[in-house]
Amino acid sequence: MEYRFLGNSGLKVPALGFGVGTFGGKGPLFSAWGSSDAADATRLIDVCLEAGVNFFDTADVYSDGASEQILGAAIKGRRDRVLLSSKTTLRLGDGPNDVGASRYHLIAAVENSLRRLGTDYLDLLQLHHFDARTPIEETLSVLDDLVRAGKLRYVGASNFSGWQLMKSLDSAERRGRPRYVAHQVYYSLIGRDYEWELMPLALDQGVGAVVWSPLGWGRLTGKIRRGQPWPEGSRLHGTAAFAPPVEDERLYRVVDALDAAAAETGKSIPQIALNWLLHRPTVSTVLIGARNEAQLRDNLGAVGWQLSADQIARLDAASAVTPPYPYYPYWNGMFSERNPPPVAVPALAP
Repeated sequence: MEYRFLGNSGLKVPALGFGVGTFGGKGPLFSAWGSSDAADATRLIDVCLEAGVNFFDTADVYSDGASEQILGAAIKGRRDRVLLSSKTTLRLGDGPNDVGASRYHLIAAVENSLRRLGTDYLDLLQLHHFDARTPIEETLSVLDDLVRAGKLRYVGASNFSGWQLMKSLDSAERRGRPRYVAHQVYYSLIGRDYEWELMPLALDQGVGAVVWSPLGWGRLTGKIRRGQPWPEGSRLHGTAAFAPPVEDERLYRVVDALDAAAAETGKSIPQIALNWLLHRPTVSTVLIGARNEAQLRDNLGAVGWQLSADQIARLDAASAVTPPYPYYPYWNGMFSERNPPPVAVPALAP
């Protein structure tokens, strides 16, 4: 297994991490993802560790905490061999303070996650979404307290916009608070919005991407085909409304390109899609998920080799879309040195 630094931190993480949203299976959304119990989860963790995958990501909302509980049981007695990552801020309870990034909620949420996981610290805590109603200074202050107390090693964000992440990083820098070293983001061959603003920001600020749903919410498994109904058992039947959108024709164009690369390399379609991501800028770790051992072992085959430049170019072309303003002038070369803008662009006032 290849190991990479998590952003500009000194922590090394495997190129492939394991997302355990499939543990527990409570509720209509998470039951469609998977329903691994403690015994199944322990076997999947065993396979991961044998392959060098020691980074496990969960969240307090996954199956109402059951995912954390099952993960904790599966790693019992081997906490020193794993890196634990969890997320919080989404609503978990009916109370007025059972949501968000306030001091009140974050302290309670971290304590509850530690209890469910059976550990006294998290290697990484990520804010699951940006809480616009809590001052950033309050959020960063309590994260600083939790780091100093030894309950958190590193902190990160998830699903932030560019301005939200940059404002948080700037405030942390100015006030001497812990900086977000990771940003857990949706990124795949059929979801490349991350590249427009968040990737350049991550390159500039040293924030590592922790990629979720790298197979496009189950659409890039090789089972979704042009002119065919969704296969029986696909999680899309029950969760398509929650999935990041993609136009059908673009999806099928990408699947066609994946098919061609798979035929040339002898690799599976998921392995091709994952390998493409592993060589993108800023990517620290790609979270794979699996409902069974066969899926997991296939995904693990995405490492140890690389697509050719021609294969990457064809996948890039098949998945490309024109970004929205103000990104497309840079994307199409309008603002390049060889093709300067028709009018001078004034410098921003300090």
